[in-house]
Amino acid sequence: MKVDLKNIKEKGFAKLISRIKDDDSFDINGEDIRLRGDFYEKQVRLVLRNCGIINPADIEEYIGRDGYFALAKALFEMDRKEIIQVITDSGLRGRGGAGFPAGRKWDTAFRQDNPTKYIICNADEGDPGAFMDRSVLEYDPHSILEAMAIAGYAVGANKGFIYVRAEYPKAVKALDIAIKAAKDLNLLGENIMGTDFSFDIELRLGAGAFVCGEGTALMESIEGKRGQPRNKEYRTTVRGLRGKPTVINNVETLANVAQIILRGADYFRAYGTEKSPGTKVFALSGKVKNSGLVEVAMGTPIRTIVYDIGCGITGDREAKAVQTGGPSGGCIPKRLFDTACDFESLKAIGSIMGSGGMVVMDETDCMVDVARFFLEFSCDESCGKCTPCRIGNKRLLEMLDLVTSGKGSIETLDKLKELSEIISDASLCGLGQASPNPVLSTLHYFYDEYLAHVTGHKTCPAGRCKDLLNYQITDKCIGCGKCARLCPVGAISGEKKTKHLINQDVCIKCGTCMASCPVSAISLG
Repeated sequence: MKVDLKNIKEKGFAKLISRIKDDDSFDINGEDIRLRGDFYEKQVRLVLRNCGIINPADIEEYIGRDGYFALAKALFEMDRKEIIQVITDSGLRGRGGAGFPAGRKWDTAFRQDNPTKYIICNADEGDPGAFMDRSVLEYDPHSILEAMAIAGYAVGANKGFIYVRAEYPKAVKALDIAIKAAKDLNLLGENIMGTDFSFDIELRLGAGAFVCGEGTALMESIEGKRGQPRNKEYRTTVRGLRGKPTVINNVETLANVAQIILRGADYFRAYGTEKSPGTKVFALSGKVKNSGLVEVAMGTPIRTIVYDIGCGITGDREAKAVQTGGPSGGCIPKRLFDTACDFESLKAIGSIMGSGGMVVMDETDCMVDVARFFLEFSCDESCGKCTPCRIGNKRLLEMLDLVTSGKGSIETLDKLKELSEIISDASLCGLGQASPNPVLSTLHYFYDEYLAHVTGHKTCPAGRCKDLLNYQITDKCIGCGKCARLCPVGAISGEKKTKHLINQDVCIKCGTCMASCPVSAISLG
């Protein structure tokens, strides 16, 4: 059955316009529809072009925005080598973190002489503060289905899997609806659009293990085994799922494919940099006034994202750092906010693009504590297969515990750096190799904070490490007694209208006294 996409497009676009024409949230100029508002003004929305605009449960609205026209073009106007060449010429690189060229990956799978091949969409988004893939799956699921079908046709695969975490029930529901609708219109399934190409997609739900975001561990999970990385004897495009050639791309990578096929490689290369073309979606969060999904051209400076799109720091405080790349990324100090957001520039300063998490920190954040937070996450999520990650990161965490509790020394910092470098070199998979990045980057850029924790009076400059806090009542005290009444352990004493005292042996350092003092008479000594 050949689908009349042009007729459905007219119907779908009319339906879309009818639904949004009176909504002030949209700017409508012919077929160009954009979300209105200052937050979107400096964004370039290619991946998110349909998110927030179309009804994701209505395939006709997706087709109304040129949906499935790229698949039709691939099937009827291009041969397989041409499709792969366009993806290669576009310079599209994996948006899951590694930045591997998508065209090269597809070409390797295409060249394998095997009748069974697979396409996998990696939707196992597990980084703290990351929600890019979730939004695409929930609000534009057909863009992923169309891209997987194109990839399947290009490399000679007839089966695809979307590995999505079970904690994304809305995304799972959207995908279920989209797959059924695509099959009903013969855009998936047997003899797509009346051709001899058949392609089916199956959902596989992950149980939430962070390590299953690593490609080989993901395949182990699909095969019903424990999710652990494999030794890299072969590329997955040569021997992947069930020992067959397998292309794995993450959600954001696939979300670019249809537009590249439909509009050409130059369309995509018009954005970004020479080595990092296109756009990147960041999940902007933390101490920033405007948080949310931000899509910008590759090469956009961090400062533009934080201050122009994010509108600066909450409470008008000073920014201290931005952490990119999730628990595997690095912390970038404010003085480097003019760094471009692309693969090469971020790597040069000790961070990574990662999947696109961007957490903004201000002067009240302790960078030692931040490193400890991300390392604790990596320890909890380690699959345990290799010793450097399983044991090494535990030892790192123990050393950071010593530092944040005032029991560390200069020697502790030296051991932190040495062991971090060993773990980076010796771990089995990319997740283990990158797990010490938060420690290494904060040691490099915020060594003075580490020194404050282990030398002299051993203090936490940001006032976040509880064991290093020392609350003192100053001469501003008016003796109102409010702090004494609210103290949960009765650590404060004093007569009315006289300066009160804090018993440091009893104080649990909860901060209630400082928060309640009407004259700001309590400080951290």
